[in-house]
Amino acid sequence: MEFRHLGSSGLVVSAIAYGNWITHGSQIEEESATACVHAALGEGITTFDTADVYAQGRAEEVLGRALKGERRDGLEILSKVYWPMGPGKNDRGLSRKHIVRGCEDSLRRLGTDYLDLYQAHRFDYETPLEETLRAFDDLVRQGKVCYIGVSEWRAEEIERALELAREMGLDRIVSNQPQYSMLWRAIEPEVVPASRRGGLGQIVFSPIAQGVLTGKYRPGQDAPAGSRATDETGGRFISRFLEDDVLERVQRLQPLAAEAGLSMGQLAVAWVLQNDDVSSAIIGASRPEQVRDNAAAAGVRLDDDLMRSIDEILGDAVRRDPSLTVSPAQRP
Repeated sequence: MEFRHLGSSGLVVSAIAYGNWITHGSQIEEESATACVHAALGEGITTFDTADVYAQGRAEEVLGRALKGERRDGLEILSKVYWPMGPGKNDRGLSRKHIVRGCEDSLRRLGTDYLDLYQAHRFDYETPLEETLRAFDDLVRQGKVCYIGVSEWRAEEIERALELAREMGLDRIVSNQPQYSMLWRAIEPEVVPASRRGGLGQIVFSPIAQGVLTGKYRPGQDAPAGSRATDETGGRFISRFLEDDVLERVQRLQPLAAEAGLSMGQLAVAWVLQNDDVSSAIIGASRPEQVRDNAAAAGVRLDDDLMRSIDEILGDAVRRDPSLTVSPAQRP
């Protein structure tokens, strides 16, 4: 396994992280989830990403049980806060009340007394940013959180948070967790440059575009039975990639992967890790063999000719619009 610093911070993370969005507590049984976590540990993965909202807390509970007995100081456990966790008006957002309560609940579900990285799962337009940053800073000073980060924030939001932290003498954010893959590059024009200036590392999710970049979805054909595209929850996230033109272009990547001695999944993960601004790429899995396959991408370097060929094949199927950084519902 390859290891990298999280941005300019002192925290070292595995270049491939294991995440349990959609899968744990919902899509797969706990026995399978635990087997995937143990496969990740066997491949040298030490960084595990989750969030309170994943399966409404069940994903954190499953991960906590799967990691029980492991040496805590040898792991980096990441979670997030923002989305609704109950019906109350204060059960959501980035208010001090919700952040503090959310952290306490995540620690309990995960069975640990601290988080290595606690992330704001989206930007909250209804709470003063000063209040949000002060609440996170308090958690750091209390020893409940080591570092703070954000997820799917826009460039101007990242820059404002860094500026406020400097002005107020608060602990600064050290990471951003965006969607990023060969097909989804919305962070490149604005978010990556702003993060680089501020010393943030990217912990990217969906490096294989919800499974599309494995090549298992074929143009003009129904999605394979049991795949994410047929899942009630996961299907709505993958639909943006299931256009025949996109799928046809992805199929043309097969010979490139074979020539490089890689599976399609490994090619996709290695492509993401080629970017020096990426500290870690999050993989998800429903079977241990998927974990082992993707983990083999760590340390792989793709040559310039291969990178150019990928761009030529994907062409205008690549989404680059920076306005796609967050969902429409989260924009002001």
